[in-house]
Amino acid sequence: MSRELRDAFGCFATGVTLVTTHWNGQDWGMTCSSFNAVSLDPALVLWNIRHSSASHEAFVRGGGYTVSVLGIEHKELAQAFARGTQAERFAAGQFMRRDNQRLQLVDALAWFDCTLQQAVTAGDHDILIGQINHSGSRLGKGLVFERGQFAVDTLEVGVAPTSSFE
Repeated sequence: MSRELRDAFGCFATGVTLVTTHWNGQDWGMTCSSFNAVSLDPALVLWNIRHSSASHEAFVRGGGYTVSVLGIEHKELAQAFARGTQAERFAAGQFMRRDNQRLQLVDALAWFDCTLQQAVTAGDHDILIGQINHSGSRLGKGLVFERGQFAVDTLEVGVAPTSSFE
């Protein structure tokens, strides 16, 4: 991909999440900024994983995943999950093990535990669509990723935006 295209993509600020799964007796996790809602009924979400990712097989074959939405206090955790071994990644935060064996960040802003419904190949990535089985949230400010850097979301917590879309 050209530097110019990467720079253009970077202009779109996204939220930052950790996505985890448990496959073949091992915990797998990575930082993800491609997470998005798909549908309310049924409750579906998606995220993308590169085919060449070391954890691609685990996420495609693991049967599901848990998404933990990161707050501004999780910047170092997001960086830890973007590098290092799987064991080093999970050692950087506090996680709880769900009944399905997947790990969830204890103090996530929001979390979504999902069953994998479909993996759609698109270019050099797979789009992993999951049905939400359980979810939750708390108040706080979200960590965002823009122009190759982590930043703090500027919206005030609990204040609705003043503009609307029709």
